Amino acid sequence: MTSDQGIVAPRGNRDYPWDKFSPEEYFKYNYVGFREDDRQIVEIVRKFFVETFPDSQPSLRGIDVGTGANLYPALTMLPFCQSITLYEYSTANVAWLENQRAAEWPSWNEAWDKFWADLCVDSAYEKIGDPKDVLSSRVAIEQGDVLDRPIHERWDVGTMFFVAESITGKREEFLDAVDHFFAMLKPAAPFAMAFMEHSEGYHVGSQPFPATDIGPSDVSECLGARADNVKLHHLGPGNKPLREHYTGMIVAHGLVKHLP
Repeated sequence: MTSDQGIVAPRGNRDYPWDKFSPEEYFKYNYVGFREDDRQIVEIVRKFFVETFPDSQPSLRGIDVGTGANLYPALTMLPFCQSITLYEYSTANVAWLENQRAAEWPSWNEAWDKFWADLCVDSAYEKIGDPKDVLSSRVAIEQGDVLDRPIHERWDVGTMFFVAESITGKREEFLDAVDHFFAMLKPAAPFAMAFMEHSEGYHVGSQPFPATDIGPSDVSECLGARADNVKLHHLGPGNKPLREHYTGMIVAHGLVKHLP
């Protein structure tokens, strides 16, 4: 796709075969093995939620947007939520999540037990006796598109990790994804988000997928208009980058603004 000047234009979300996204390959590449950057993300988000919900009662309705094959955003909300919606677009990812739950989370021992152990340094998580059972009893899996107009429901707390910038090369679609995520949350709802910094796209197996090139200033500007008490954390790629062609990760948390 080129513009009138012959410059290659960014490709949008609909230009990619999301139903061919391989959750098995994505899971094995990204989460079998507990990376240091993921450990830092878990620590940041754990501390934010524990400070935000000091009574740690499972009374809230949470949502994780664009779950894919990544369960740890939902795990960070588990002690505080009576229900968590896993909101996912790709049919392949929805099937993976449904099969995982039906089989009592076979990916747990490969990956999520390590994440859970790191969460359990805080008593809010430690007091959950069997996290797999609790996860099964509290999650609902819903197919939906964050780029569509927001649905009428509003949740009390939300997460969206590596989604808005990793589903499109178009900045306007990146902003739509962020707007729609916030529109799913109640005013003043706590949220946590994560972004790839200056990503040029990625492959799952042999299939390429897009990215929007963003940095901390982009995230700060974007969230500053939509949220209060925003705090950003920058994580460099370290000695073992996840892949080529990115410069780090950005974690953000705060409270949804009361918009007119």
